[in-house]
Amino acid sequence: MSLIQYKGFGGVSLSADMLGDENDPAVLLVPDIGQRRAMWRDVGDALVLSGRRVVNLDLREDAGPEESRSLAPHVEDLRAVLAQMGSRPVVVAGGRGGWIAARALGLDGAHLAAGLVLVDVPVDQQGPMDDVAARLALPTLVVRGGLAPVNDDIIPNAFDAALPLGETAHIDDCDLALASDRKEALLGQLLEFLERRQPREAMEFKAGSDPRTLRDAMGCFATGITIVTALGADGAPVGLTANSFTSVSLDPPLLLVCIANSAGTAPTLRAARHFGVNVLQIGQQPTSNRFATKGEDRFANQPWAPGQTGVPLLDGSLVSFECQHESLHEAGDHFILVGRVVRAQFEPHRDPLLYFRGKYRRLHFA
Repeated sequence: MSLIQYKGFGGVSLSADMLGDENDPAVLLVPDIGQRRAMWRDVGDALVLSGRRVVNLDLREDAGPEESRSLAPHVEDLRAVLAQMGSRPVVVAGGRGGWIAARALGLDGAHLAAGLVLVDVPVDQQGPMDDVAARLALPTLVVRGGLAPVNDDIIPNAFDAALPLGETAHIDDCDLALASDRKEALLGQLLEFLERRQPREAMEFKAGSDPRTLRDAMGCFATGITIVTALGADGAPVGLTANSFTSVSLDPPLLLVCIANSAGTAPTLRAARHFGVNVLQIGQQPTSNRFATKGEDRFANQPWAPGQTGVPLLDGSLVSFECQHESLHEAGDHFILVGRVVRAQFEPHRDPLLYFRGKYRRLHFA
Protein backbone atom coordinates (compact mmCIF):
# COMPACT_ATOMS: atom_id res chain seq x y z
CA MET A 1 0.00 0.00 0.00
CA SER A 2 1.22 3.50 -0.80
CA LEU A 3 -0.10 6.93 0.13
CA ILE A 4 -0.73 9.23 -2.81
CA GLN A 5 -2.01 12.79 -3.18
CA TYR A 6 -4.54 14.08 -5.67
CA LYS A 7 -5.21 17.72 -6.46
CA GLY A 8 -8.83 18.62 -5.82
CA PHE A 9 -10.96 21.66 -6.58
CA GLY A 10 -9.18 24.91 -5.81
CA GLY A 11 -5.85 23.12 -5.37
CA VAL A 12 -6.90 21.24 -2.22
CA SER A 13 -4.74 18.16 -1.54
CA LEU A 14 -6.68 14.91 -1.16
CA SER A 15 -5.04 11.83 0.37
CA ALA A 16 -5.69 8.29 -0.82
CA ASP A 17 -4.33 4.80 -0.23
CA MET A 18 -3.25 2.97 -3.39
CA LEU A 19 -3.50 -0.82 -3.13
CA GLY A 20 -2.88 -3.62 -5.60
CA ASP A 21 -1.24 -3.96 -9.00
CA GLU A 22 -1.47 -0.82 -11.16
CA ASN A 23 -2.22 -3.02 -14.19
CA ASP A 24 -5.41 -4.44 -12.62
CA PRO A 25 -8.86 -2.87 -13.21
CA ALA A 26 -9.34 0.11 -10.89
CA VAL A 27 -11.91 0.72 -8.16
CA LEU A 28 -12.23 4.12 -6.47
CA LEU A 29 -13.69 4.02 -2.93
CA VAL A 30 -15.46 7.15 -1.65
CA PRO A 31 -16.42 7.38 2.06
CA ASP A 32 -19.49 8.88 3.66
CA ILE A 33 -19.33 12.60 4.46
CA GLY A 34 -17.76 13.00 7.89
CA GLN A 35 -15.98 9.65 7.73
CA ARG A 36 -12.47 8.78 6.61
CA ARG A 37 -11.16 6.25 4.12
CA ALA A 38 -10.69 3.74 6.96
CA MET A 39 -14.38 2.83 6.58
CA TRP A 40 -13.50 1.01 3.34
CA ARG A 41 -10.22 -0.59 4.46
CA ASP A 42 -11.46 -4.17 4.79
CA VAL A 43 -13.44 -3.92 1.56
CA GLY A 44 -10.40 -2.51 -0.23
CA ASP A 45 -8.16 -5.34 0.98
CA ALA A 46 -10.69 -7.91 -0.21
CA LEU A 47 -10.99 -6.27 -3.62
CA VAL A 48 -7.21 -6.40 -4.04
CA LEU A 49 -7.26 -10.13 -3.32
CA SER A 50 -9.88 -10.42 -6.06
CA GLY A 51 -7.55 -8.87 -8.63
CA ARG A 52 -8.47 -5.19 -8.42
CA ARG A 53 -6.40 -2.04 -8.03
CA VAL A 54 -7.98 0.07 -5.29
CA VAL A 55 -7.77 3.80 -4.66
CA ASN A 56 -9.23 4.51 -1.20
CA LEU A 57 -9.91 8.25 -1.10
CA ASP A 58 -10.37 10.75 1.73
CA LEU A 59 -12.83 13.59 1.20
CA ARG A 60 -11.68 17.12 1.95
CA GLU A 61 -11.88 18.39 5.51
CA ASP A 62 -14.81 20.74 6.09
CA ALA A 63 -13.63 24.33 5.96
CA GLY A 64 -16.61 25.64 7.88
CA PRO A 65 -20.41 25.60 8.18
CA GLU A 66 -21.00 26.80 4.62
CA GLU A 67 -18.84 24.08 3.06
CA SER A 68 -20.40 21.46 5.35
CA ARG A 69 -23.79 22.23 3.82
CA SER A 70 -22.56 22.23 0.24
CA LEU A 71 -21.76 19.21 -1.88
CA ALA A 72 -20.28 21.32 -4.69
CA PRO A 73 -16.63 21.28 -3.51
CA HIS A 74 -16.78 17.51 -2.96
CA VAL A 75 -18.35 16.98 -6.39
CA GLU A 76 -15.64 19.03 -8.12
CA ASP A 77 -12.97 17.23 -6.05
CA LEU A 78 -14.20 13.84 -7.24
CA ARG A 79 -14.32 14.93 -10.88
CA ALA A 80 -10.76 16.25 -10.55
CA VAL A 81 -9.54 12.95 -9.04
CA LEU A 82 -11.19 10.90 -11.79
CA ALA A 83 -9.58 13.10 -14.43
CA GLN A 84 -6.15 12.39 -12.89
CA MET A 85 -6.58 8.62 -12.91
CA GLY A 86 -4.98 6.75 -15.80
CA SER A 87 -8.06 4.63 -16.52
CA ARG A 88 -11.76 4.66 -15.75
CA PRO A 89 -12.49 3.05 -12.38
CA VAL A 90 -15.71 1.71 -10.97
CA VAL A 91 -16.66 4.21 -8.26
CA VAL A 92 -17.97 2.71 -5.00
CA ALA A 93 -19.48 5.32 -2.67
CA GLY A 94 -21.04 4.89 0.78
CA GLY A 95 -23.76 6.91 2.49
CA ARG A 96 -23.82 10.58 1.53
CA GLY A 97 -20.66 9.94 -0.46
CA GLY A 98 -23.16 8.50 -2.94
CA TRP A 99 -24.74 11.95 -3.30
CA ILE A 100 -21.31 13.27 -4.27
CA ALA A 101 -20.57 10.45 -6.73
CA ALA A 102 -24.00 10.61 -8.39
CA ARG A 103 -23.72 14.34 -8.97
CA ALA A 104 -20.10 14.10 -10.15
CA LEU A 105 -20.99 11.45 -12.73
CA GLY A 106 -24.37 12.84 -13.74
CA LEU A 107 -23.12 14.76 -16.78
CA ASP A 108 -20.37 12.93 -18.67
CA GLY A 109 -19.87 10.07 -16.25
CA ALA A 110 -19.20 7.46 -18.94
CA HIS A 111 -16.03 9.37 -19.83
CA LEU A 112 -14.81 9.34 -16.22
CA ALA A 113 -15.90 6.00 -14.76
CA ALA A 114 -16.74 2.47 -15.90
CA GLY A 115 -19.55 2.06 -13.38
CA LEU A 116 -21.02 3.29 -10.10
CA VAL A 117 -21.97 1.43 -6.92
CA LEU A 118 -24.02 3.33 -4.32
CA VAL A 119 -24.08 1.69 -0.90
CA ASP A 120 -26.75 2.77 1.62
CA VAL A 121 -27.38 6.16 0.02
CA PRO A 122 -29.87 8.03 2.26
CA VAL A 123 -32.88 10.01 1.12
CA ASP A 124 -31.51 13.31 -0.22
CA GLN A 125 -32.77 16.26 1.78
CA GLN A 126 -30.87 18.80 -0.35
CA GLY A 127 -32.24 18.21 -3.82
CA PRO A 128 -34.12 15.92 -6.22
CA MET A 129 -31.91 12.84 -6.39
CA ASP A 130 -34.31 11.19 -8.83
CA ASP A 131 -33.44 13.95 -11.35
CA VAL A 132 -29.76 13.22 -10.74
CA ALA A 133 -30.42 9.50 -11.24
CA ALA A 134 -31.98 10.13 -14.65
CA ARG A 135 -28.70 11.64 -15.86
CA LEU A 136 -26.51 8.71 -14.76
CA ALA A 137 -25.80 7.18 -18.17
CA LEU A 138 -23.43 4.50 -16.87
CA PRO A 139 -24.01 1.10 -15.23
CA THR A 140 -25.14 1.70 -11.64
CA LEU A 141 -25.73 -0.71 -8.77
CA VAL A 142 -27.70 0.49 -5.74
CA VAL A 143 -27.02 -1.62 -2.64
CA ARG A 144 -29.33 -1.39 0.38
CA GLY A 145 -28.17 -2.66 3.76
CA GLY A 146 -24.56 -3.03 2.70
CA LEU A 147 -23.10 -1.28 5.75
CA ALA A 148 -25.97 -1.42 8.26
CA PRO A 149 -29.60 -2.57 8.39
CA VAL A 150 -31.92 -0.33 6.40
CA ASN A 151 -35.48 0.79 7.05
CA ASP A 152 -37.53 -0.26 4.03
CA ASP A 153 -39.97 2.56 4.70
CA ILE A 154 -37.43 5.20 3.63
CA ILE A 155 -35.96 3.48 0.57
CA PRO A 156 -36.20 6.05 -2.26
CA ASN A 157 -37.62 3.75 -4.93
CA ALA A 158 -38.12 6.71 -7.30
CA PHE A 159 -34.35 7.11 -7.43
CA ASP A 160 -33.83 3.46 -8.36
CA ALA A 161 -36.55 3.58 -11.02
CA ALA A 162 -35.04 6.70 -12.62
CA LEU A 163 -31.65 5.09 -13.28
CA PRO A 164 -31.23 4.46 -17.05
CA LEU A 165 -28.79 1.57 -16.46
CA GLY A 166 -29.58 0.73 -12.86
CA GLU A 167 -30.00 -2.38 -10.77
CA THR A 168 -30.54 -2.93 -7.05
CA ALA A 169 -29.47 -5.42 -4.41
CA HIS A 170 -30.90 -5.78 -0.91
CA ILE A 171 -28.38 -7.20 1.54
CA ASP A 172 -31.07 -7.47 4.22
CA ASP A 173 -32.68 -10.21 2.15
CA CYS A 174 -29.73 -12.44 3.18
CA ASP A 175 -29.42 -14.41 6.41
CA LEU A 176 -27.06 -12.13 8.37
CA ALA A 177 -26.16 -13.32 11.83
CA LEU A 178 -22.98 -11.24 12.18
CA ALA A 179 -21.60 -7.92 10.90
CA SER A 180 -18.93 -9.92 9.07
CA ASP A 181 -21.71 -11.75 7.22
CA ARG A 182 -23.08 -8.43 6.02
CA LYS A 183 -19.65 -7.41 4.77
CA GLU A 184 -19.21 -10.69 2.94
CA ALA A 185 -22.62 -10.24 1.32
CA LEU A 186 -21.67 -6.71 0.24
CA LEU A 187 -18.41 -7.97 -1.25
CA GLY A 188 -20.29 -10.64 -3.13
CA GLN A 189 -22.54 -8.02 -4.71
CA LEU A 190 -19.57 -5.79 -5.57
CA LEU A 191 -17.57 -8.56 -7.19
CA GLU A 192 -20.54 -9.86 -9.17
CA PHE A 193 -21.11 -6.33 -10.52
CA LEU A 194 -17.41 -5.80 -11.26
CA GLU A 195 -17.09 -9.05 -13.16
CA ARG A 196 -19.96 -8.02 -15.41
CA ARG A 197 -19.19 -4.33 -15.81
CA GLN A 198 -15.41 -4.23 -15.50
CA PRO A 199 -14.20 -7.68 -16.53
CA ARG A 200 -10.58 -8.68 -16.16
CA GLU A 201 -10.56 -10.13 -19.66
CA ALA A 202 -10.07 -7.95 -22.73
CA MET A 203 -12.36 -4.94 -23.13
CA GLU A 204 -13.94 -4.31 -26.51
CA PHE A 205 -14.85 -1.17 -28.43
CA LYS A 206 -17.61 -1.27 -31.02
CA ALA A 207 -18.73 1.53 -33.31
CA GLY A 208 -21.14 3.73 -31.40
CA SER A 209 -19.58 2.91 -28.02
CA ASP A 210 -18.34 5.66 -25.74
CA PRO A 211 -15.16 7.37 -27.00
CA ARG A 212 -13.31 6.89 -23.70
CA THR A 213 -13.14 3.11 -24.32
CA LEU A 214 -11.50 3.80 -27.69
CA ARG A 215 -9.16 6.30 -26.03
CA ASP A 216 -8.14 3.70 -23.43
CA ALA A 217 -7.54 1.16 -26.19
CA MET A 218 -5.39 3.62 -28.13
CA GLY A 219 -3.51 4.35 -24.92
CA CYS A 220 -2.19 0.78 -24.94
CA PHE A 221 0.02 1.80 -27.87
CA ALA A 222 3.17 3.22 -26.27
CA THR A 223 4.35 6.41 -27.93
CA GLY A 224 6.93 9.10 -27.63
CA ILE A 225 5.87 12.68 -26.95
CA THR A 226 6.42 15.65 -29.23
CA ILE A 227 5.87 19.37 -29.15
CA VAL A 228 4.78 20.80 -32.50
CA THR A 229 5.86 24.40 -33.04
CA ALA A 230 5.43 27.17 -35.59
CA LEU A 231 5.47 30.96 -35.88
CA GLY A 232 2.25 32.92 -35.85
CA ALA A 233 1.41 35.66 -38.32
CA ASP A 234 2.79 38.17 -35.81
CA GLY A 235 6.06 36.28 -35.53
CA ALA A 236 5.31 34.94 -32.04
CA PRO A 237 6.14 31.28 -31.36
CA VAL A 238 3.30 28.81 -30.76
CA GLY A 239 3.36 25.14 -29.81
CA LEU A 240 1.42 22.25 -28.34
CA THR A 241 2.05 18.75 -26.99
CA ALA A 242 1.14 15.87 -29.32
CA ASN A 243 1.83 12.14 -29.34
CA SER A 244 0.03 11.30 -32.61
CA PHE A 245 3.21 11.49 -34.69
CA THR A 246 4.80 9.11 -37.17
CA SER A 247 7.13 8.78 -40.10
CA VAL A 248 5.34 8.54 -43.46
CA SER A 249 8.04 8.16 -46.10
CA LEU A 250 11.82 8.18 -46.47
CA ASP A 251 11.81 9.15 -50.15
CA PRO A 252 10.55 11.81 -50.16
CA PRO A 253 11.18 12.46 -46.43
CA LEU A 254 7.68 12.90 -44.97
CA LEU A 255 6.22 12.78 -41.46
CA LEU A 256 2.82 13.59 -40.01
CA VAL A 257 1.24 14.87 -36.82
CA CYS A 258 -2.46 14.86 -35.87
CA ILE A 259 -3.78 18.10 -34.38
CA ALA A 260 -7.13 18.55 -32.62
CA ASN A 261 -9.39 21.04 -34.35
CA SER A 262 -10.18 22.48 -30.92
CA ALA A 263 -6.53 23.27 -30.11
CA GLY A 264 -5.81 26.96 -29.68
CA THR A 265 -2.78 26.67 -31.99
CA ALA A 266 -4.71 24.81 -34.71
CA PRO A 267 -5.37 27.88 -36.93
CA THR A 268 -1.68 28.83 -36.86
CA LEU A 269 -0.53 25.28 -37.70
CA ARG A 270 -3.06 25.07 -40.54
CA ALA A 271 -1.68 28.25 -42.09
CA ALA A 272 2.05 27.82 -41.38
CA ARG A 273 4.37 27.21 -44.34
CA HIS A 274 6.86 25.56 -41.99
CA PHE A 275 6.53 23.79 -38.63
CA GLY A 276 8.78 21.96 -36.19
CA VAL A 277 8.41 18.65 -34.36
CA ASN A 278 10.46 18.34 -31.16
CA VAL A 279 10.69 14.79 -29.76
CA LEU A 280 11.06 15.02 -25.99
CA GLN A 281 13.58 13.35 -23.71
CA ILE A 282 13.19 12.20 -20.13
CA GLY A 283 14.06 15.58 -18.60
CA GLN A 284 11.35 17.43 -20.52
CA GLN A 285 8.25 16.11 -18.74
CA PRO A 286 7.52 19.57 -17.22
CA THR A 287 7.78 21.03 -20.73
CA SER A 288 5.26 18.47 -21.99
CA ASN A 289 2.84 19.44 -19.23
CA ARG A 290 3.26 23.16 -19.85
CA PHE A 291 2.61 22.87 -23.59
CA ALA A 292 -0.48 20.75 -22.89
CA THR A 293 -2.04 23.28 -20.46
CA LYS A 294 -4.40 25.99 -21.66
CA GLY A 295 -3.72 29.53 -20.53
CA GLU A 296 -0.01 28.97 -19.99
CA ASP A 297 2.69 31.21 -21.48
CA ARG A 298 4.25 28.14 -23.01
CA PHE A 299 7.51 29.71 -24.15
CA ALA A 300 8.16 31.60 -20.90
CA ASN A 301 11.48 30.40 -19.45
CA GLN A 302 11.67 27.84 -22.25
CA PRO A 303 15.03 27.96 -24.09
CA TRP A 304 14.55 27.77 -27.84
CA ALA A 305 16.16 28.95 -31.03
CA PRO A 306 14.89 29.49 -34.58
CA GLY A 307 15.85 26.78 -37.05
CA GLN A 308 16.98 27.40 -40.61
CA THR A 309 13.34 27.89 -41.64
CA GLY A 310 12.64 30.13 -38.64
CA VAL A 311 10.47 27.64 -36.73
CA PRO A 312 11.05 27.41 -32.96
CA LEU A 313 13.21 24.44 -31.94
CA LEU A 314 13.31 23.56 -28.23
CA ASP A 315 16.72 23.29 -26.62
CA GLY A 316 17.64 19.87 -25.24
CA SER A 317 15.15 17.85 -27.29
CA LEU A 318 15.93 14.27 -28.24
CA VAL A 319 15.18 15.09 -31.90
CA SER A 320 14.09 18.26 -33.68
CA PHE A 321 12.60 18.13 -37.19
CA GLU A 322 12.08 21.18 -39.37
CA CYS A 323 9.34 20.62 -41.91
CA GLN A 324 7.83 22.33 -44.91
CA HIS A 325 4.05 22.09 -45.18
CA GLU A 326 3.33 19.26 -47.66
CA SER A 327 -0.40 18.59 -47.30
CA LEU A 328 -3.31 18.74 -44.87
CA HIS A 329 -6.15 16.24 -44.52
CA GLU A 330 -9.36 16.62 -42.50
CA ALA A 331 -9.97 13.62 -40.21
CA GLY A 332 -12.93 13.80 -37.82
CA ASP A 333 -12.18 16.00 -34.84
CA HIS A 334 -8.50 16.26 -35.89
CA PHE A 335 -6.58 17.23 -39.00
CA ILE A 336 -3.52 15.42 -40.32
CA LEU A 337 -0.61 17.71 -41.04
CA VAL A 338 1.99 16.17 -43.37
CA GLY A 339 5.40 17.79 -43.51
CA ARG A 340 8.44 17.36 -45.75
CA VAL A 341 11.53 17.17 -43.55
CA VAL A 342 14.11 19.75 -44.58
CA ARG A 343 16.41 19.34 -41.57
CA ALA A 344 16.76 17.03 -38.56
CA GLN A 345 19.08 17.13 -35.58
CA PHE A 346 19.23 14.57 -32.77
CA GLU A 347 21.12 13.46 -29.67
CA PRO A 348 20.84 9.65 -29.40
CA HIS A 349 22.37 9.36 -25.93
CA ARG A 350 19.37 10.80 -24.08
CA ASP A 351 16.52 8.67 -22.74
CA PRO A 352 13.15 9.18 -24.50
CA LEU A 353 10.06 10.40 -22.64
CA LEU A 354 7.29 7.86 -23.25
CA TYR A 355 3.52 7.75 -22.78
CA PHE A 356 1.52 4.57 -22.11
CA ARG A 357 -1.96 4.00 -20.65
CA GLY A 358 -2.42 7.62 -19.69
CA LYS A 359 0.89 7.99 -17.83
CA TYR A 360 4.42 9.13 -18.51
CA ARG A 361 6.90 6.26 -18.71
CA ARG A 362 10.67 6.14 -18.87
CA LEU A 363 13.04 3.82 -20.69
CA HIS A 364 16.41 3.75 -18.94
CA PHE A 365 19.23 2.57 -21.16
CA ALA A 366 21.64 0.11 -19.58
